[in-house]
Amino acid sequence: MANEKIKVPEVLVPAGDAERLKAAVDFGADAVYLGGKQFTMRAATAGFYGEQLKEAVDFAHSKNVKVYLTCNTLPRNNEISAFPEFLLDAQNAGVDALIVADLGLLSMIKKYAPNMEIHMSTQTGIVNYETANALYDMGVRRVVLARELSLDDISEIRRNIPEDLEIEAFVHGAMCVSFSGRCLLSAYLTGRDANRGACAQPCRWKYHLMEETRPGQFFPVEEDDSGTYIMNSKDLCMIDYIPELVKAGVNSLKIEGRAKSAYYVSIVANAYRSAVDAYMAGKPLPEWVHNEVYHVSHRDYCTGFFFGHPSDCQRYEDNSYLKASDVIGVVDKCENGFVYGTQRNRFFANDIIEILAPKKPPVEIALNGQLYNGNDEIIETANHAMMKIKFPCREEFPVGSVIRKRTEL
Repeated sequence: MANEKIKVPEVLVPAGDAERLKAAVDFGADAVYLGGKQFTMRAATAGFYGEQLKEAVDFAHSKNVKVYLTCNTLPRNNEISAFPEFLLDAQNAGVDALIVADLGLLSMIKKYAPNMEIHMSTQTGIVNYETANALYDMGVRRVVLARELSLDDISEIRRNIPEDLEIEAFVHGAMCVSFSGRCLLSAYLTGRDANRGACAQPCRWKYHLMEETRPGQFFPVEEDDSGTYIMNSKDLCMIDYIPELVKAGVNSLKIEGRAKSAYYVSIVANAYRSAVDAYMAGKPLPEWVHNEVYHVSHRDYCTGFFFGHPSDCQRYEDNSYLKASDVIGVVDKCENGFVYGTQRNRFFANDIIEILAPKKPPVEIALNGQLYNGNDEIIETANHAMMKIKFPCREEFPVGSVIRKRTEL
């Protein structure tokens, strides 16, 4: 039986640039979060500003997708005077909400953009219902809870806050050893401040110890016998636990990754969209949906703090990434029994490939040597970035569907 009385949880997807925004929208996001040129926790991403921001919002709204603009850094004195203009751009663009961490910025939003919806960032460190209620009294309409809370903690917060105060929680993506993203390690070691969106990720580094009287002799720093990456966190993945998240009172399922690729955005958005749809239809999680999150570049997965204090969320062996597939192209159109696409990475005419369309399981296709370039010439290898390709296929796929190849083949 479908869960008719339960409000559908929002699938909230990162959008680091226009390509990733389109991927998020195409593959099932209910809402996206993105940054401008200032006040954002992802300094390395392209961001949106001015007319770019308005175009992004207009595009998302045309597909009934909401847009949340991040202003979640901890600004210095010399940046405060620029915030009113930032707010004006946000209002002119028509963003649906601002994500903020700093109380001073919260106060300025209430002054300069009194009708703007405010979401309080995970950087605020919200771990109890009293803080959530205090923020609600200040005009906040959504709290992005600290990542260190369990499902039981979230349930208690839900029971003790107003019904119209929404709860957002990170459910997928990279984690770090800091408290909800607040860390000084990068700033100390490299001068790149994590609290201002420029983290160098020193928690992923391999550390050795040098004794004072023996300069030049380096000894491994070991958490246990398995390795020396003592601060390297696994990635969070809650794809199997949508019912538990909804029962705890989470309104918005947030996916981390504004700096990740459009391929990552497509696959993970599609997986969580499909997982939520299956849950709302009263169906078990399809196996293919569970498997999808392993097709993107990721560290080993864990469930973070959701089920209590984690015992397996650090990877001591190394800081490498895993993935089951590589993206090799994107579908441009389907016509006359052929799939036309644009190449992204090299592949071969005898490969077995997959095409993933939104809200559908991947379709396996054996090329059997029938691969053509943009001039309709048969080729053995698609080895030029962005080259046009085509191959025969009886099925049709929407524009933007992902063409990929399993790495183990």
